[in-house]
Amino acid sequence: MERKRVLKQVWNLSIIIAGIMLIYLTFSTKSELRSIVPNQIIMILIIFLMGFFAEYIDSSLGMGYGTTLTPILMILGFSPLEVVPAVLFSEFLSGITAGVLHHKANNVNFINDIKAKNILKIMTLCSVLGTVIAIILALNLPKQYVKLYIALMILGIGIFIFLGKKFIGEFRWWKITCLGTLAAFNKGISGGGYGPLVTGGQILVGVKEKAAISITSLAEGLVCLAGLVLYILFKGDIYWFLAIPLSVGALLSVPAAVITVKLISAAQIRANIGYVTIFLGVLSLLKIIIN
Repeated sequence: MERKRVLKQVWNLSIIIAGIMLIYLTFSTKSELRSIVPNQIIMILIIFLMGFFAEYIDSSLGMGYGTTLTPILMILGFSPLEVVPAVLFSEFLSGITAGVLHHKANNVNFINDIKAKNILKIMTLCSVLGTVIAIILALNLPKQYVKLYIALMILGIGIFIFLGKKFIGEFRWWKITCLGTLAAFNKGISGGGYGPLVTGGQILVGVKEKAAISITSLAEGLVCLAGLVLYILFKGDIYWFLAIPLSVGALLSVPAAVITVKLISAAQIRANIGYVTIFLGVLSLLKIIIN
């Protein structure tokens, strides 16, 4: 019991710290990390810690890795073509690992639970299609409108999750299909926006909270692989100086996140998913307004 209480406090504190960081970075002026920290070893350590922290939040809530890291790294001076492939690479590794560990921890059963297995298949296939479409169109779409649509969609899902289970719709496979395609479109364009839509959307159509987080982690890992391959084909190599420390940090955080999901109640997870989704939606809208 004491272990659960301490873990819950650590989890909540991590979410609060991440929120404070995002608020600060949203309203701060741009600053080049490479200018602030000329020592490469220290910079690698900072990137490692960012990957660890962001993935802990992501694998325990089903959202937050790309949504958090992509804007932070760009604010710190890395270009989109350095950031997005690095984020996709690290999340491919951590997402697959998280999915496997969630299965072993019985947060979901991808072998015996036919519904969870089929959701994963549909989500992954539709998500790959959505990623392909997004990356092909990404260079020609007006970015401001894309950001606005993502922000409003995330905010809307958060509000409905927070309002309660009476708003949960009846489970339908076509809803899962639409979720996977739309979420991957977000991911392919921005490197983020996948988790809030897929995790929150699954809950809205009747999928249990812990299963939704587990399915999202594994599906996102597979989708990131598809996006990564396309980026390499269209744009060239991965920026390994960013990708490697992000990946190591993300992978090392996954076991702690899986244990967190296993021990914390579904009601608490659901509440935090609702709050965090609303927060990310509001913050995304504020960024559009002030920029």
